[in-house]
Amino acid sequence: MENTIGGNLARVQEQIAEAASKSGRNADEIRLVGVTKYVAAEAARVLFDAGCADLGESRPQELWSKAEALSDLDVQWHMIGHLQRNKVRRTLPLVEWIHSGDSVRLLAAIDQEAAAAGLRPKVLLEVNISGDPAKHGFSPDELRRELPNIAALRHVQIMGLMAMASGEGGVDQARRDFAAVREYIELLRAEAPPNVELRELSIGMSGDFEAAIAEGSTMIRVGSALWEGLC
Repeated sequence: MENTIGGNLARVQEQIAEAASKSGRNADEIRLVGVTKYVAAEAARVLFDAGCADLGESRPQELWSKAEALSDLDVQWHMIGHLQRNKVRRTLPLVEWIHSGDSVRLLAAIDQEAAAAGLRPKVLLEVNISGDPAKHGFSPDELRRELPNIAALRHVQIMGLMAMASGEGGVDQARRDFAAVREYIELLRAEAPPNVELRELSIGMSGDFEAAIAEGSTMIRVGSALWEGLC
């Protein structure tokens, strides 16, 4: 297992470096989040030991379980999937980042729980750039309208955007979606209040992260490419 995961991680890191170089970027600008939803905690531990300290989960219960199993490690946990408001209280103390700030109601719940716990979580606003009704997230117009209300929340750090490419169209469509997100975040930056930083852009997964890096991604969420040969 160690050799397989270590080899997969090295290959992904090489692809990140090559994609960054082609785009005139430094690979150090791009944070690799290893998505562990496909594997048990033992494999996640091996990935951490191989050099990937940022781990992501899409289901809160799985994050709780793995965070407990790996509590002896200095993991930076990322909540990357839909987070229900009734699961915020238990999730918040475990995570460094929440990528899926997909509604004002959820953000308000995070703000309330963060205030009670004395925390200031880093949150990304999820935007449904493709308009896919099956995906969570703000529509671009809705997020522009709600940004002043979001900026009024005092116990969350709004750090940027998260988006997913369309399910159809392959890498070419993904590149167009990522370009649209890049243009959109530049628009929001011009309008955002001073306490809304919007410096992070979480786009790109196993099948399209090279296209995402070309469009300015600062975080890529990679799962299956790290577990080839295991799952």
